Amino acid sequence: MPKKKPAAPSRPKSGAEIRQAFLDFFTETGHTVVPSSSLVPGGDQTLLFTNAGMVQFKDVFLGQDKRPYRRAVTAQRCMRVSGKHNDLENVGPSPRHHTFFEMLGNFSFGDYFKREAIRYAYDCLTLVYDLKPDQLYYTVHESDDDALRIWLREIGVPPERVARMGDKTNFWQMADTGPCGPTSEIHYDFHPERGAITPADLPYALDVNPDDRFVEVWNLVFMQFNQSADGSRTPLPAPGVDTGMGMERLTMIVQGADNSYATDLFTPIMDRIQTLASHGEAERREHLTAYRVIADHTRAATFLIADGVVPGNTGRNYVTRMVIRRAGRFGSKAGFTEPFLARVAETVIDEYGGVYPEIVRARAAILRTITDEERRFQRTVDIGVSHLMALLEEARRAEKPILGGQRAFDLYATYGLPLEITRDIAREQGADVDEPGFRKAMESHRLASGAGQAMGELGGEAVDTYREIFERLRAEGKIGPEGVRNDPYGSLEVEGPVLALVSDGTIVETAEPGHEVAVVLPHTPFYLEAGGQVSDTGTIVSVQEPRWEIAVEGIARPAAGIIAHLGRVARGRPRLGDAALAAVDDRRRWDIMRNHTATHLLHAALRLVLGEHVRQAGSLVAPDRLRFDFTHHQAMAPEEIERVEQMVNDEILGNHRLAIVERPRQEAVAEGAMALFGETYGERVRTVSIGAPERFSYELCGGTHVTETGVIGPFLILSEGSVAAGVRRIEALTGRGALALIQGRLKILERLAARLGAAPEAAEERLRSLEDERNQLARELARQRERLASAAYESLKTESLSGSALLLGTIPDAGAETLRRLADRFRQEHPSGAIVLASAKEGRPVIISAVSEDLVARGLHAGEIVKAAAQAVGGGGGGKPTLAQAGGKDASRLPEALALAREWVRSHLK
Repeated sequence: MPKKKPAAPSRPKSGAEIRQAFLDFFTETGHTVVPSSSLVPGGDQTLLFTNAGMVQFKDVFLGQDKRPYRRAVTAQRCMRVSGKHNDLENVGPSPRHHTFFEMLGNFSFGDYFKREAIRYAYDCLTLVYDLKPDQLYYTVHESDDDALRIWLREIGVPPERVARMGDKTNFWQMADTGPCGPTSEIHYDFHPERGAITPADLPYALDVNPDDRFVEVWNLVFMQFNQSADGSRTPLPAPGVDTGMGMERLTMIVQGADNSYATDLFTPIMDRIQTLASHGEAERREHLTAYRVIADHTRAATFLIADGVVPGNTGRNYVTRMVIRRAGRFGSKAGFTEPFLARVAETVIDEYGGVYPEIVRARAAILRTITDEERRFQRTVDIGVSHLMALLEEARRAEKPILGGQRAFDLYATYGLPLEITRDIAREQGADVDEPGFRKAMESHRLASGAGQAMGELGGEAVDTYREIFERLRAEGKIGPEGVRNDPYGSLEVEGPVLALVSDGTIVETAEPGHEVAVVLPHTPFYLEAGGQVSDTGTIVSVQEPRWEIAVEGIARPAAGIIAHLGRVARGRPRLGDAALAAVDDRRRWDIMRNHTATHLLHAALRLVLGEHVRQAGSLVAPDRLRFDFTHHQAMAPEEIERVEQMVNDEILGNHRLAIVERPRQEAVAEGAMALFGETYGERVRTVSIGAPERFSYELCGGTHVTETGVIGPFLILSEGSVAAGVRRIEALTGRGALALIQGRLKILERLAARLGAAPEAAEERLRSLEDERNQLARELARQRERLASAAYESLKTESLSGSALLLGTIPDAGAETLRRLADRFRQEHPSGAIVLASAKEGRPVIISAVSEDLVARGLHAGEIVKAAAQAVGGGGGGKPTLAQAGGKDASRLPEALALAREWVRSHLK
């Protein structure tokens, strides 16, 4: 272990140097540098975002996965905006809180434990970063005598610098379920000149930190347990270490700043805001909170969008929308009147693109998405805030300074004001928001992380059962150290003995017909659901007497080294040790492979037609269809859909042979291979390349594919539509499904052509001719109706109305438009007069009234006339004093309606 202090020139100073020094230190101690995973946890439904460095290693700690290394070090990008780990409200007022942040961490998977973890942390801080030991304080869990002994006896820390704390501060868990364990924290003292803290006061000083003297810089988690949904904790198969040190806080300490926004991680962004705002130093200080919010939220939005999380109304997408809109709202407080956040994001990309090249590749999409969202918000924010202020004033008058949850939700639904902005404004005005009420009103818009098992159908307590199976089979030599062999890329059949049977979570010797079972074989060709591709189905049958068969409905990995076939006993009684043949449903697999390879072609075609901002945002590869979600800001035009469909079919007809090669991930990404949204990749990846000598598609993919594109058959796009703001969805068919659709539509065409009396190829022209005839007949019918209506109008007798004209009557089979034209004709013929016309069109009565201006002055009102008349026909209406319309239900009473109209006119004329 390194204990020799490095030479002074090597001490890191810039943020980039601080990050690299951490990786270098742990590389020297045998750790493998693992690249940062996406902000979207791959395959983990218990988390909204990656909120700690250990998220990508969760399955390793649970014993469900193995890596080629037992020590790892990462610089992981993280988000904390909801649930237990929610720092949002502190962003801006606090000098150290952020939504997006980088977590430096080192990990041990059953290798070293507390002694080494503590030594590495102490040496890294004091030797690499040159922090003074007399400015460091420590905490351990109150039950952790081992950690306390290591700090005191092996590191030599004075006992007055170590505090024993409870679960609240020194027991860590990633979510409601999953790996957890006691912790030891390292705190930095910004003000040693204030004097030593007494041992009695130390726990309070470090926990509450009333005078902001300390900052927690590193948290060492000793992974010992797995917490189940019921709150119980079981020991992990091998204890491990998960540490996390905030990059922003460490940089602040090393650079001697009193807040993280004063480090070079943020100063270029803050300077950019100042330049765009044309502010001086005094104005920058005046709007410091706004500057911090804008810098933090723009950085967060940049990385979210780069990882495919575009603004939307629910879940992760809501978070992106919220941080952009919250930054925009604080921008308006700082004086910005036009969209500006994209220009701030340019600086984020420039500053971080060297470490995270994905934000450089997504530059155009990031800038456009931020600007579009900012503009959408600007269109309604002023009205929304004005309405909110009125509601808050109303609450103050009622002496209830709480805005109701339903009203807060209405502000979001109507004006796009996220809860967080409404809450900010309410608190600025001395009020608050009923957040539980908001959540209730917005059930589908919850931000909290999903609760539940993270381990699939066989999660929870069953993991221990499968670990037991793994250890027994390995000890007996029936499987190798890596466990059950899985090769979904070769033969679709494999023979081997039944190594384990599990029914109702219990290991059994035999199973009865109809029972649900999980079967473990030494080798399987079945594909395990991943990357949007569904699992294989098929059969497992005995190869000798007595005969039995299991219908395999799915496949799962319940523990590291174990793959279980899930199904139902269709016949016979399978027994432990029986020789069996596992066979994938090859017809279904080929349909899946056609759809999967077509998905790659579709992705490439969309990028060529719409632009390189297009990225996968989710997919489903099933036997009967494919579904592809992608980032794009507007609906595709019909000609764009047609071009994409044609491009995919051209590549299929090109019959390209797929090149599938396994290589180092960094090498593949450097060559241009696309990594997909929300997926987790290892150090070596499987790449799928289509097209030669010029590639058409190149992606990282562990799925199964056809060997040549010509096998796919026809490709048809069924639909294109919106999933969320900035996310579109295409559904399509290939192969047998597409062929069935084509044949079905051809049969429909043939039947329609026969009814039209034309050949199929002439059906469209024949239909167009019939439409022209229909339109001509409709026009002639309309002319005839106008003539009949005119004749009916001319047959009506005008009555005298105190020197003016009054005309009432029924016009047969006339619509409202015809009645209005006749009313206009009456007004031209009688400058002073009133008319009431009625008709029934398709059994529905309609009444029109018109009154000249002079008679309006004498007390008549067209709207009131039709209201009175409509009472007779069971309806209502209204309108202007000079023209109005009414409808009803009973056309047989139109004569009575006209009589009521005449009575109203004569009784109200002055």
